Amino acid sequence: MLERRLPAPPELIWPLWTEPSHFAAWYGPLGATVTVHTMDAWVGGERRVSMRMPTPGGERVMHFAGIHLEVEQPRRLSYTEAMVDAVDAHPTGSSTEVRLVLEPNGAGTLLTLTHLGIAAGSPGEAGWSMALDKLKQAVSL
Repeated sequence: MLERRLPAPPELIWPLWTEPSHFAAWYGPLGATVTVHTMDAWVGGERRVSMRMPTPGGERVMHFAGIHLEVEQPRRLSYTEAMVDAVDAHPTGSSTEVRLVLEPNGAGTLLTLTHLGIAAGSPGEAGWSMALDKLKQAVSL
């Protein structure tokens, strides 16, 4: 579980998670370039995202697909996420679940992110931590 205190109310944080251009601007670890192919932010709606990242072995491209499970604007969002071979491919392996809670906190928001299936201390958690730092920086501008 990761938390960030953000200097804006949940109503202003919500579109950063549900509107493709806003999501692509902050998502992913440092150096990543993100393309949102589909982001249908309703229960049962699809999400498809690609991420290009520099690595010591050269550029790596990853594609993710999932389905929105819970959409309670502007407080709760959850969705499945699985790596896929191509943008339009269907997940063939196991998927994880991302849970986002946005709670009013004074004039700002307490963001709590839980990614079920991603271990604490893993590269996945490190990527989320970098992404949430980018989100906090974007909100603070």
